Amino acid sequence: MPDLVTLGEAMLVVRGGVPGRPVPGSPAVLSFAGAEATVAIGVCRLGHSATWLGRLGTDTGGDLVVDGLRGAGVDVTAVTRDPDRATGLLLRHQRTADRVVVDYYRDGLAGSRLGPEQLPDGTIESARILHVTGITPALGDSARAAVHEAIGRARRAGVTVSFDVNYRSRLWAPDRAGPVLRELAGRADLVFAGADEAELITGARDDLGSALRKLGPGEAVLKRGAAGAAVVTADATVETAAVPVTQVDPVGAGDAFVAGYLSGVLDGLAPAQRLHRAAVCGAFAASTAGDWEGLATRAELLSFDGQDVRR
Repeated sequence: MPDLVTLGEAMLVVRGGVPGRPVPGSPAVLSFAGAEATVAIGVCRLGHSATWLGRLGTDTGGDLVVDGLRGAGVDVTAVTRDPDRATGLLLRHQRTADRVVVDYYRDGLAGSRLGPEQLPDGTIESARILHVTGITPALGDSARAAVHEAIGRARRAGVTVSFDVNYRSRLWAPDRAGPVLRELAGRADLVFAGADEAELITGARDDLGSALRKLGPGEAVLKRGAAGAAVVTADATVETAAVPVTQVDPVGAGDAFVAGYLSGVLDGLAPAQRLHRAAVCGAFAASTAGDWEGLATRAELLSFDGQDVRR
């Protein structure tokens, strides 16, 4: 019985090893990335169990993703391998000290072919939380159908549904994305969104947390980056400041935040405590390189005191 089940796309990552424009011979690091995969790793590092469902090619990239997730403690026994489509590829480099450039190669590849038939019976139904994002439904009709099927199964089984809007403008335009994301938010129990994402799916310009809750979820979490975060429930609005850190790599910090918050839900923490845990997890990710490599462990989380040197 996993604490969390999530599904989505994961890709092989080639990450430039030094700032600047890549040239032949530039050093690089191989890894993998995916919003849902990062959340799965994040909750595992915090002492929970997680299952990731996805579709990968029968290639080296797919092997790297599976091995990496398994090594991080994520259950990948139900991952589908596609002999006809390659695993997606993400190229990223730090062009300047404060500018990251990312190129995706995913159209028509294995991740976009995830479908309802890849969701094994009983896996979602046995979880405590199902977590989905707005990235997967943007990949294609079958992936969108898989997300809807997963949410339907979770709701029928009484499983808490978590939804991170995670709007990606490179995948679909606002007029296409808005109605789909709005419907998904309305079927969730817990929704995460940035301010722009909340405006996209609600049409509101202020009191965004309340506007999100009016769509249907009982709890809305607003991610504000360096400005902190807030959670709006039926009872109250709770806010927290961001944890001040030196930013090294912002990619993945939002997913780390979500992992921390969901860990707090699994631990039965109050909203203020969940937000604090989420903020600390986001800070760990933002101040280290890579999407998931710097995610905090439970021991680090419990000992976090802001000290620059621990002796």
